[in-house]
Amino acid sequence: MAAVATLFLLVHLIWIALVILGALFTRGRPFWSTLHILALLWGMAVEAGPWPCPLTLAEQHFESLAGVSPYRGGFLLHYLDTLVYPNIPSWAITLAGVSVCIFNLVLYGWRFRAWLLQRRVSLRS
Repeated sequence: MAAVATLFLLVHLIWIALVILGALFTRGRPFWSTLHILALLWGMAVEAGPWPCPLTLAEQHFESLAGVSPYRGGFLLHYLDTLVYPNIPSWAITLAGVSVCIFNLVLYGWRFRAWLLQRRVSLRS
């Protein structure tokens, strides 16, 4: 079960990377842009709301089945846990989350503005 917990931790890390960096890779890909915006909204809702992240619940379930307590598993599990759940003050995590959201939303706003300008030019022609 420790391997399954590690797998969920890897998926969680990939999901976090998608939320943070997704806007950098979605240009010209409407499906992926939509998916990223939904992931960003989901991440904001989970962080701001009372709902637990399903990936966190799955990790905790499989870690408990494997008898692994946080930061006491294997090498990979320990370091992935540290990446996904850093031991830093909650205000710093909130600041980082807000910064990520602003970065992504500004990038999408910039793209939308460029699309509007391009559309306006093409309508004049």
